[in-house]
Amino acid sequence: MQYNGVPEAIPDEDISVRPRGSVVQLEARRLVAVPLLREGRSLTSIAGTLGCHPSSVMRWRDAWEALGEAGLKAKPAPGRPPRLTRRQLDRLVRVLLKGAMAQGYRTELWTTQRIADVIQKEFGVRYHRDHVGRLMRRLDWSVQKPDRRALERNEENIERWKREEWPRIKKGRQTWAPTSSSSMNRGSC
Repeated sequence: MQYNGVPEAIPDEDISVRPRGSVVQLEARRLVAVPLLREGRSLTSIAGTLGCHPSSVMRWRDAWEALGEAGLKAKPAPGRPPRLTRRQLDRLVRVLLKGAMAQGYRTELWTTQRIADVIQKEFGVRYHRDHVGRLMRRLDWSVQKPDRRALERNEENIERWKREEWPRIKKGRQTWAPTSSSSMNRGSC
């Protein structure tokens, strides 16, 4: 999205955490800072426009002055490379959308352990169930808590009770009044 010709940015919540966005989006954000710096705008105002910390703008300015546009290129993210490719993640999502019962489970409930088992079976890659939770959040899947309902639940009886009994119970007394005329306080006798 655009905001006054500037790519919309997600504010840096913690300087130590890499901001969200693709390499292209992050580079575009840094490149937008250059013309704003040339205009003479302050680091704080540029940071406010781009949704980042002023110290980030200062780093970009210094890198641009030293290396030109090459200084604003994204550097590879540190850490272990992902074990599943983008194509495999897309395939995983398609498998999960078919439901857990399609994978042979008795219920449609996806747990992180079940997803880890599917990843092992489909791609030959082992993930710990805790990491599967992080992986699913990266894919924009959230934790869902299933409704707890008794197996013996009878929907027809529940609907009949709501339709016939509940209105009668709810109607009850029209106004509040004591249920007995005698006081419970012994001192009042």
